[in-house]
Amino acid sequence: MSTQHLEVLTTSPSPRVMILGSEGQLGSELTAALSTRYGAAQVLATDLVQKHKGDHGFEILNATDAEAVDAAIARFKPDHVYHLVAVLSATGEKDPERSWAINMDSLLGVLSACRKHGVGRVYWPSSIAAFGPRTPQNPAPQLPYMDPTTVYGISKLAGELWAQYACDKWGMDVRSLRYPGLISYKTPPGGGTTDYAVDIFYHAAENKPYSCFLAENTRLPMMYMDDAVRATIELMEADPERIKERTSYNLNAIDFTPAELAAAIQSRVSGFEVTYAPDARQAIAESWPQTIDDSAARSDWGWKHEFGLDELVDAMLAGLKK
Repeated sequence: MSTQHLEVLTTSPSPRVMILGSEGQLGSELTAALSTRYGAAQVLATDLVQKHKGDHGFEILNATDAEAVDAAIARFKPDHVYHLVAVLSATGEKDPERSWAINMDSLLGVLSACRKHGVGRVYWPSSIAAFGPRTPQNPAPQLPYMDPTTVYGISKLAGELWAQYACDKWGMDVRSLRYPGLISYKTPPGGGTTDYAVDIFYHAAENKPYSCFLAENTRLPMMYMDDAVRATIELMEADPERIKERTSYNLNAIDFTPAELAAAIQSRVSGFEVTYAPDARQAIAESWPQTIDDSAARSDWGWKHEFGLDELVDAMLAGLKK
């Protein structure tokens, strides 16, 4: 992760950090970055299984088991908790009831335990999935009409309101970002609607034809993972007085269509072929905004992205080549 824009820690000494969902796409890279930044002894990663090794601590933990979560927080005594557990958009539609239970039961259990044990700061990610077809698309404002069409999006909108409630009613410091599609070469696609922008690189790296499940002109906001990790840490380290949005901050970097991404890859990978066969995920993508207004994040706590489309494509191809 690029750290050149990360300022001196606002907490001293380094905080004790606990991550739930440490083995997912975001969790695996955020855990590594936090371990590097604060020291491995200050970090406890938790998930159902351990896939990524590190010097930091690790415990098996089911985030929907409220008693186990409470016990782990009481034992580790974290200053910051990052709760990243979620069933993503496309996967969530296969079993909506289960997805709702995992996404919401785990959030409420974490908030309750953090409140009980006096955890200083809690991070919980939202998503562009919280927007909907009546949200303005170019761009989606910080405070838009929100009518999500997936159980994942509904849970994210509900979670944003719980974050606001915890701050207003319980005096908690809960922080959140509405991520666009996140792109990384370090973990395979995880069931999200924007995951074509990860899967396409795996095919390009081996110069195998790729069939995209979205239409070629479907524009969506996207972000390289290094930017997302850095934004998350910068938000959590920001002075509380600078955090004005207590539901979730819009976060943006770039936007592109599958055709634009394919062209950028094809300019670097000779002979790479892409075809388009939209499936059920097309309707989900069309319900989301094409661009996002993240001016509040930029003005409140100084957010600034580093990776444009060319930098993203170069980084992905180089990373997969290694």
